[in-house]
Amino acid sequence: MLRMTIATAALALAATAPARADVLRLDDDGFVTRDAAAVGANLQTTWLELITPGNWWNDTHTWSGDASNMMITPQGGGCFCERIPAHEEDGAIGLAGSVRHMTVLQAFPRKALRMRGGLGPLQSEPAEGVLTITLKEIDGGTRILWEYVVGGYMRYKTAEISKAVDGVMSQQLAGLADKLGRIDDPEAAEEPAQADDLDAEEGAAGEDDAEAAVETVDPEPVIESAIGEDFLDDTGDGVRAGPGNRF
Repeated sequence: MLRMTIATAALALAATAPARADVLRLDDDGFVTRDAAAVGANLQTTWLELITPGNWWNDTHTWSGDASNMMITPQGGGCFCERIPAHEEDGAIGLAGSVRHMTVLQAFPRKALRMRGGLGPLQSEPAEGVLTITLKEIDGGTRILWEYVVGGYMRYKTAEISKAVDGVMSQQLAGLADKLGRIDDPEAAEEPAQADDLDAEEGAAGEDDAEAAVETVDPEPVIESAIGEDFLDDTGDGVRAGPGNRF
């Protein structure tokens, strides 16, 4: 990826990315991607693995070609950085480099990690991105919610780059989930069922009724989920402890 041009970066991303999870929102100047996974590890183990990206980040999506060079300093202002080692074969002895992928905005152990920065080819663009990863305790493990919100000027068509970025984000989450051990996600299991029910209703009611159903959908829950709907407090009363609320 280091030597890619703006024109080829999106194509390369799409070629190496798995099937996308979901692009929640798409505008002319930005997009929101979202994915989730359930793992058979407790909050503590999941958090410790999350802040050790060298163990699960994909080598393909690094500048050095080796994910073991990736590291996160989990504190406000900390760096999600990558070391670029010096190599004798190219005469760069003692000339190690580095990359700042993102800056940590919030590190709330066992709850949330939020970072700001443009990943991959977005690094060369004025556009900015905020990655929020939230953890939620579930039966038998932890649910990881992974959302990346990108906005601002970029030399890409958002309809194309959003799909590629979403695929890469899902690939990184898959690496983390596979490292920790995937389990069935009880919350995700409900979503396809709802989609099947809607398809069945549309087929029976006809196009006019389907259009009416779509028009009555309230977009607000989608907007709320983009800022981390799973970032809950520990009191059990369902009060969000996310943006705008005190912890």
